[in-house]
Amino acid sequence: MSLIDNINKAFDHRIRLGIMSVLMVNDYADFNMLKELLGATDGNLASHTKALEKEAYIKVEKRFVGRKPNTRYSATKLGRAEFEKHIDALEKLIGK
Repeated sequence: MSLIDNINKAFDHRIRLGIMSVLMVNDYADFNMLKELLGATDGNLASHTKALEKEAYIKVEKRFVGRKPNTRYSATKLGRAEFEKHIDALEKLIGK
């Protein structure tokens, strides 16, 4: 097995890496929280969350807070496991 086998292409963009990093240490994060923390535009964040949702790495929950729509995200079990493998692979690569 090579050093890069467990590096996951789904996490290769800094926004996706940031989304997963936030969700690994929080039960959930809403769209505005992620947007602020990552300094992303609405469209950029939406496209990256959609990509992670397509892989089943994050769960999307749409709801209303008062009368305002609110979208929040959480990491799935699969997403957590794959992200941990990805980070482990990066650490091994850096260590070599």
